[in-house]
Amino acid sequence: MSIFFEIHKDLPREGPGDNESTKKAFSFLKQLPPIPRILDIGCGPGMQTIQLAKIADCKIIALDTHQPFLDELNRRARREGVQDKIETVNNSMFSMDFEDNFFDLIWSEAAIYIFGFEKGLKEWRRFLKGKGYFVISELSWLKQNPPEEVKGFWNKYYPSIKLIEKNIRIIKNLGYNFLHNFIIPESGWWDEYYTPLENRIALLRKKYQGNIEANKALDQELEEITLYKKYSEYYGYVFYITQNK
Repeated sequence: MSIFFEIHKDLPREGPGDNESTKKAFSFLKQLPPIPRILDIGCGPGMQTIQLAKIADCKIIALDTHQPFLDELNRRARREGVQDKIETVNNSMFSMDFEDNFFDLIWSEAAIYIFGFEKGLKEWRRFLKGKGYFVISELSWLKQNPPEEVKGFWNKYYPSIKLIEKNIRIIKNLGYNFLHNFIIPESGWWDEYYTPLENRIALLRKKYQGNIEANKALDQELEEITLYKKYSEYYGYVFYITQNK
């Protein structure tokens, strides 16, 4: 894990996405109260947290288990002048103990996969108020029958990846109002995530020259980037916007 966090240190984001997609997803939430309470689960360094704080008069609890990410989020919040809207909490998404019916909006970009898409929608629901919103970005197949190379990779690292239609069916079967979904543009993978990550890998190649274990971790990160270059038409991150009934 130490090499993982060294690879991902100081990146703008910890997963695909961009501010425009965050704003677009938020634009579908038409029934929020004047000052909504928001829970951002798996916030990382908090690019989306900052964006939410900029576009809404709100109170955000930003949750992550890696304190350097939370420290970076706090620095960014102060720099952007939104620190009064954000409270960082170092805790696991597996052991959240917030009050039931407390949040108007649960938000999670590129993080719910750690807990499980369906499991998260089911178990975190108790934190939502009556007509609260649940907004997620989730890795999804965009086409059926992807090539074996990319199918094998994601079946190894995220076997729960599903087609968009199957995720929507899960949302509806759980009794949520499904409002909208959209695919994050390819620029959302590159500008703030893969391009900075590639640059970071190049630097660490020099530092860890001859270190077999470190280079194995770097190879795995680079393999993911290479596959996206080849097969981006087959999978992507998708925003799912839902409302509690």
